[in-house]
Amino acid sequence: MAETTLSCEGDRPEQTPWLWSRTVDLGVFGGAAAFALAVAALSPMLAPSGDVPTWAWFVFVLGLDVAHVWSTTFRTYFDREELAKRKALYALTPVLCLAGGIALHVHHPLTFWRVLAYAAVFHFVRQQVGWVAIYRARAREFSAYDRWLDNALIYAATGWPVLYWHAHLPRAFEWFVPGDFIASPWVGRLVWPAAGLYVGLCGAYLLRSLWHARRGSVNLGKHVVVVSTAVIWLVGIVLVNEDFTFTVTNVTIHAVPYFALLWAYSKQRASERPGRWVARVVSWGWFAFVTITLVMAFTEELLWERLVWHERPGGWFGGDAPETPVLGDAARHIVVPLLSLPQVVHYVLDGVIWRSKDAGPAQARALGFAPNPSA
Repeated sequence: MAETTLSCEGDRPEQTPWLWSRTVDLGVFGGAAAFALAVAALSPMLAPSGDVPTWAWFVFVLGLDVAHVWSTTFRTYFDREELAKRKALYALTPVLCLAGGIALHVHHPLTFWRVLAYAAVFHFVRQQVGWVAIYRARAREFSAYDRWLDNALIYAATGWPVLYWHAHLPRAFEWFVPGDFIASPWVGRLVWPAAGLYVGLCGAYLLRSLWHARRGSVNLGKHVVVVSTAVIWLVGIVLVNEDFTFTVTNVTIHAVPYFALLWAYSKQRASERPGRWVARVVSWGWFAFVTITLVMAFTEELLWERLVWHERPGGWFGGDAPETPVLGDAARHIVVPLLSLPQVVHYVLDGVIWRSKDAGPAQARALGFAPNPSA
């Protein structure tokens, strides 16, 4: 993605329904989904066993999933003024998350991973709800019915595959660790009634979209997010039962748009504070921005591998799996929640910073709700 790709130049909120531009938006949302589906379709050649090969782990898990978590720091901890504005939020969130994580892990490691897994699912779902809400606002669809229908359909498009997943445990993949989703015999009885509700919501959304179209409003950006979400979650969880397809589809449509948003925000913030560190990174280009997040992601995963998982001996992470655990039980109660902290803090902050009413003009411009002063 070119350095100037996410500029709002030439766009005005009252003239366009797009966040950045038609080309960029369709590339970020539709292109990411199409790429994920294309890679998944090649799984017989790329991952014959269905497992995630090392190259795919580096690209999709480390390069997209973990790195996008660290990109949040450009919006939060790397911004001196932002830290000063919300001192309590940025100081207490990691402390409370770590304390809660340690308590859960002491209770039982699986308790910790289950809570984290369900928090992650909620985070992934809410991000798609957020994108749809932004496009709805851009198109001035202020009807309560539009909001209710959009939200209901996104929750169905993501929730029904997860419900199916729970009814067909174990699958060939898991969110974090085996057993992190709770199996229950009565869940299976809900799957097909819920599918009927899902289909009904799809029909209602189609009719509502046709109604808007007849009145001259075609919210293509929103439709791309809704359709791509439904297809990706259906394919990755329900139609294909393999870890490779789940990982590629799940991670790509979540991380790529978030990276795009953080790059757009960082550029806008750099124009406000040209002497700050974020501005210097932006001046170096998008490659520097991505490289910094990759370095932080690699460091985190190196610690996970050497201290906890021992699943990828040799190569980049060095050394073979130890004969005895590196950490005792007491140490794991602290280290595992500590290494999970960037992810958990990302979940919490992501639900706050983008909804804040005093987020500032850089965020408004990054989301297309204010003109770029340089335009």
